[in-house]
Amino acid sequence: MPDIYRVSGTFRQGDPVTHRDRFEAVYDAYYPAIHQYAARRTGSPDDTADVISETFLTAWRRIGDVPEGEEALLWLYGVARRVLANQQRGEFRRAVLTERLRAELAADRPVGPVDLDHVRAAFDGLPERDREVLALACWEGLTSQQIAKVTGCTAIAARTRLHRARKRMAAALERQASLTIAMGEA
Repeated sequence: MPDIYRVSGTFRQGDPVTHRDRFEAVYDAYYPAIHQYAARRTGSPDDTADVISETFLTAWRRIGDVPEGEEALLWLYGVARRVLANQQRGEFRRAVLTERLRAELAADRPVGPVDLDHVRAAFDGLPERDREVLALACWEGLTSQQIAKVTGCTAIAARTRLHRARKRMAAALERQASLTIAMGEA
């Protein structure tokens, strides 16, 4: 029987627990964390809602596979990560098509400078793999071991990826600072 008593205080030992009860307890306990995870990684409230609904739909369908306690949150993060990846692939395909159509229909116009602060520019310049482990560590507050469970790798690999991502971020920030000084914006 699932250890639903740790997830929700609404059940007592000995009460019959249905799949619906288990799902509702998981949903109530982890919705805020999944909402924040999705909101930080999507560009609109609609995209955030899509990620949340797909994540919990998967949890509903696979409630027997959802682990107990904190492991359930890590499992949900992994599902949300895959939902986001699918969403991003779809967005990429649409963006490629849009860009191709724009190039065919529009005359060449000068592109204005993008006004981003140096930290965001450095972060955005990192490979997706680095951005993901940094975001999991910094935004979600996960340890290397937890990151490993979300990303599906070993704890050693997650720790190594996080270490390398931090080094690349530091180098990117240094490049951004040098670029700003070279342009006389210091």
